[in-house]
Formats: sequence, C-alpha cells, structure tokens
Amino acid sequence: MSVEKNLSQLKKEIEDTCSKMGRSIHDINIIAVTKYVSKETAKEAVDLGVTHLGENRVEGLHEKYENLGKEVTWHFIGTLQSRKVKDVLPYVDYIHSLDRLSLAKEINKRSTKKVPCFVQVNTSGEESKHGLKPEDVVPFIRELEAFSKIKIVGLMTMAPYTDDEKRIRSCFQMLTSLKNEVQQLHLPYAPCEELSMGMSNDFQIAIEEGATMIRIGSSLVGNERKE
Repeated sequence: MSVEKNLSQLKKEIEDTCSKMGRSIHDINIIAVTKYVSKETAKEAVDLGVTHLGENRVEGLHEKYENLGKEVTWHFIGTLQSRKVKDVLPYVDYIHSLDRLSLAKEINKRSTKKVPCFVQVNTSGEESKHGLKPEDVVPFIRELEAFSKIKIVGLMTMAPYTDDEKRIRSCFQMLTSLKNEVQQLHLPYAPCEELSMGMSNDFQIAIEEGATMIRIGSSLVGNERKE
C-alpha cells in the first residue's frame, strides 16, 4: 500500500484502540521510523501530515534533516555512541536512548540547551536489547540531577518480537509502572510524563498500556527491519 493508505489505516487502528480504552487519539504521537527509507518517502509522510520522524543513524538523520529541516520534530531512537553526540545534538528534539552516565555526561557537555531525553529500559531481559535493567532505572535517574542540560521527559522500551501477547504486554506494563514510580519522586528535572513504546507489530498493545509515542516503520513507510 501507499504511504497515504498506510497512514489512513494506522490512524483508524489507533482511533479504534483509543476508543476502546477511553483515550483520545490526540494523546498519541506517531513517530515515523525512516531508517530504511529514502528522504523522498520521508517527505511524502510529512506532506501527509506526519510531524514526528525517528532516525537510528547519524548519517540518515543528517540526510533527511537537510531535506526537511525544522518542518518536523526529530527523534533519535537508536543506540547513541558518546562520540556521536556532537553530531546528533544540533538536529534532534528528543533522544530516546539514554541508558548510561557516560552518555549523559557527553550530552551535558556538548549541549547548549536542555535536551529532552527518554531513559531506555530493557524490560524484556533480552541480551540483544540495550537499556537499563528495570531495577536500575530510579537510581540512574536520581544520578541525572547532576546534569543541568538533561530533562527526562519519559521512558522508552522495545518489547520482544514475538506472537506472545502476554509477554509483550508485560514489558509495556513494567514500563508504565516505572514511569509512575519516577513521577512519584516529583523530580523537577524528570517529569517523566511520556512513554515511548510500541512498534508496527505491537503498537495497539502499547497504546492499551499507556504509550504516548509509538515508533512506526513498516506499517507506515515500509521496509522496517525486525529487531
């Protein structure tokens, strides 16, 4: 299907899920994952009304930023090496993969303004996944008080690529629980109001469990590789 048809179908599925859960479709931000698509396809999505783009690679970010610039809100959703921070910061509005102090130090050092970040959590326990262990999230966020340029706006996770809905739901429920725990700390630098979770194969479950940002590749722009 075309991007236009994909977007229409995606919005309908989001609306149906939100209606079932008593949520508003306006609570959900669609981040179009454009890692494996051309800048032309990314622009097509933007022309159709998509306002959030997510990139995993610095090179892809630069290429698409050159084409679209400030037309959209930019999310860096891939693993971020500390040495690449300087190449990412001028272009992105959100970083979804903060998971270690060395990265926090580099962001704080390189940024000229406060950077909205998501703490990445490995809720599945899979060795192939990046992110903090759930029990390390609160201690890690407490340590981030020392970094004035970092604002923790939420948490991010990736569920396993599986047909086991119970396992997927458990990962999302864990992230929601952690978000609530962080919010109860009332930390000025960590309001932690957002949940970045859910991809093409499991976004409906994610919405049911409280997602506010879903990262969609194949269902929208095509050619999204599986984790």
